[in-house]
Amino acid sequence: MNVSNYDIIIIIIYFVFLFTIGFFRRSKNHISQKDYIVYGRKLSLPGFVITLVSTWYGAILGIGENTYLYGIQTWFIFAFPYYMFAIVYALWLSKIIWKKNILSIPDIFRTRYGNEIGIISAFFIFFLSSPAPYILSLGVLFNFIFNIKLIWCLLIASIFSTIYVWKGGLSSIIKTDYLQLILMFSGFLILIGFSWHNSVSPLGLFKSLPATHQDPLGGNSLQYVLVWFFIAIWTIIDPNFFQRCTAVKNPEIAKKGLLISICFWFLFDAMTVTAGLYAYIYTVPENPLMAYPLLGLEVLPPGFLGYFLVSLFAIIMSTIDSMSFVNAITIGRDIIWRLRKKDSKKNPVFLIKKGLIAVAILSIVLSILIPSVVKMLYTLGSLIIPGLILPFIHALIGNNMRITKVNAILWLCVPVAISLLFFIMSTLDVGKLLNIEPFYPGMATSILIYFYLKISSGSEKLINP
Repeated sequence: MNVSNYDIIIIIIYFVFLFTIGFFRRSKNHISQKDYIVYGRKLSLPGFVITLVSTWYGAILGIGENTYLYGIQTWFIFAFPYYMFAIVYALWLSKIIWKKNILSIPDIFRTRYGNEIGIISAFFIFFLSSPAPYILSLGVLFNFIFNIKLIWCLLIASIFSTIYVWKGGLSSIIKTDYLQLILMFSGFLILIGFSWHNSVSPLGLFKSLPATHQDPLGGNSLQYVLVWFFIAIWTIIDPNFFQRCTAVKNPEIAKKGLLISICFWFLFDAMTVTAGLYAYIYTVPENPLMAYPLLGLEVLPPGFLGYFLVSLFAIIMSTIDSMSFVNAITIGRDIIWRLRKKDSKKNPVFLIKKGLIAVAILSIVLSILIPSVVKMLYTLGSLIIPGLILPFIHALIGNNMRITKVNAILWLCVPVAISLLFFIMSTLDVGKLLNIEPFYPGMATSILIYFYLKISSGSEKLINP
């Protein structure tokens, strides 16, 4: 991709400004884990909305790819389901989470089921919340623009997206998200404006699309689309949602902030889908993952192209820093700190910082093993969500159902194992099981275990009143 010197200068200015905002802060000799992880629980409504909205779109290149290939289906699998579960989160869970005053999701499992289950859940959440798909996105974008080997691009993406998190934690993320939000909306507004000026209106664009791109299923099976809907349950156990709802000053901010965020998400989703459809009529990319950059190259003059590329960087990096941070908390605090008795009395912040390095390395490895953004999100969600969702909801809302340590481990691990088994069998093309998405048998297993535990608990009460 040939970019002008004006575009290069704009990109350099962006990175310098970003690091200036995120890295420099008043130094403290000691920072508590509450300050580092949840901003001292003093996050305001504007800060909550800005950091949550900007964190949500790290797979922006995948959205462009999917829209180019399947049209408006993108909105039905990457937007609408998440609105529904975000509403559920706002009205039902946000207040409960704030009142718990707990710093991480594995702590919820640990408090309810025991230390071992907390550590097992942390391993699952570590893989589910991996920043690997977004580091891959940024690496591929660097590779496309600057023609550098992908492995170096992945390394650059990891360093540039997390270096400022090291010192300030959530505080640095929130400060940089103000800039990222402005860039993401203005960049796509510019792209759509120039595309409209050079061709047809969005309404005329939609009317000119083939039937497959106007179809909510996008030519795929209903089963495939529904799996994406169920993967949106990920919202309920998203560590970023949990962290932000814990970090606010009061529970009303979390509730209002989530509902306001949905409005921003709706607006931005409309913009990204529209831009993807313009890319469909403007470009014929060898790799549809590059639909947005190629559209920008086609319609934007020098300077404006650089600004749009910066907006793509901002969208992806605002997700990488947040996902890397919660991933580092998971491995540093919720796994290593809990396992190392000699450090149990120490402030775990130093382990979280070391966790940032481990997360970067593991994400690069995962990006090489699964070099597809959409496939990586789909695979991780299908395999792990069935094991986490019901035990988490049960641990959060609580009831009188008694669950032993062994049963809790089975409830977490067996659904994941079943999903993994079906995934392997479908990959190996074993019989008719190829037609069953791995998510469904895993989730069915989790539901069956829940009813078994409920019946067993009821029987125990009758025997031992």
